Amino acid sequence: MKEHSNWSDVVELQAKLMEACMDHWFNENLLTFGWWFLLISMVAFGVAWWFLLDKSRITEILLYGFMIAIVVKTLDTLGVAFLFWGYPNKLFPVIPSIIEIDIGHLPFVYMLIYQYFRSWKCFFAAMTITASIFSFVFEPIAVWLGIYQLYKWESIYSFPIYIVIGVFLKWLMMKVKQLEEKHI
Repeated sequence: MKEHSNWSDVVELQAKLMEACMDHWFNENLLTFGWWFLLISMVAFGVAWWFLLDKSRITEILLYGFMIAIVVKTLDTLGVAFLFWGYPNKLFPVIPSIIEIDIGHLPFVYMLIYQYFRSWKCFFAAMTITASIFSFVFEPIAVWLGIYQLYKWESIYSFPIYIVIGVFLKWLMMKVKQLEEKHI
């Protein structure tokens, strides 16, 4: 066994992984029920969000949504990299985490909560309910559909993280808005 890997070993393994991912995606994923579920739900979430969006606050709400997407995508990438979970079924074969959820489902829902629940008490209650639904309903459904596979993770671990992401980024948005108002 080699003492350590060099960069060419890493590149060779990445090439083999890419080939295996593409083969799996074409032969076991593309056009399956789970694949269609992701596609249709992504479009449905996006259309619903657009019709419900308060367009007079679009810049603020989009900034919140982009921050949500960045944090979620980063945490998801780390979770996949450390083999806490994985995504055997997804729309696109070469992206390790699941872009449909990271930049679609979660940000769309979080932006609507941010828009409709302005007081901290209502916002926190809405985030807690949403975290419960994502953790204990959507995650198990995603497992059942073969979209999401847990290795060293339990859905209960996701529950507080969903809340903290939404609450922390709302707090950050309030600070940004205060800074903006101070300099107007």
